[in-house]
Amino acid sequence: MTTYGNALKSTTASGLILVSLLAVPAQAGRPEAAQGQNVSVELAFKTHLDMGLPEQDVFIEREPGSGKVYRVTNGDNDMRAELFKSAVPVPHNPFSDAAVGPHPKGESTGLTLNEWLRHAGKGTYTCENGQGRLDVRFQGLVPNGVYTMWHAFMAIPPPVPFTGTLDVPLGARDGSESVFVANADGTAAFEHTFSPCLQMSDVWTTSMLAINWHSDGKTYGGHPGAFGSVSHIPLFVMLPPREGL
Repeated sequence: MTTYGNALKSTTASGLILVSLLAVPAQAGRPEAAQGQNVSVELAFKTHLDMGLPEQDVFIEREPGSGKVYRVTNGDNDMRAELFKSAVPVPHNPFSDAAVGPHPKGESTGLTLNEWLRHAGKGTYTCENGQGRLDVRFQGLVPNGVYTMWHAFMAIPPPVPFTGTLDVPLGARDGSESVFVANADGTAAFEHTFSPCLQMSDVWTTSMLAINWHSDGKTYGGHPGAFGSVSHIPLFVMLPPREGL
């Protein structure tokens, strides 16, 4: 699951690279974000396009009838454009221009670009006496869509070539506590308490939360599923650095 820091950007011949990490604002002062310390953090989930990156798991057919699709970039401005899946799994790679495509065209997602970008979510994460709690409200989701919540980690700086992230389902490692289903109006609430608290970012890794839409209506336990073809990341948020960095 590829989600990325919000102090992006330096551009090289190989594309965007991550150069620093900014903390998500706390409710009061700097969060004491080390595992086991008390912390309260406001969360505002973002799309990849919000962060100046290509959407990783939905695609457009730039030449109708070509059978080839491309990751959505900030240059794709037709909000009515139909979004497709890839015919084969496509590993995440936001740092290579070549990774934008083309890729073999799969089925329609049933969504337009405008509908995809409606995904939004805000909430809080707290850690108190070693117990974490996540309370997030989402809107603009796929009506009745099946989603999962993930805790992911990416090396800083990212490796070249990019090798992806470490993805862990929130809560139980079998993924049973990470699942939620959107209401018919595209809203959803995700509330979960767990122990120990989440591991925060540090000088070596960016720690993130992300939601995963399962377009086949299935979940895959401790694995997110095949990105691009059945699993699609619409939103993510970084967790702040731990205290003392």
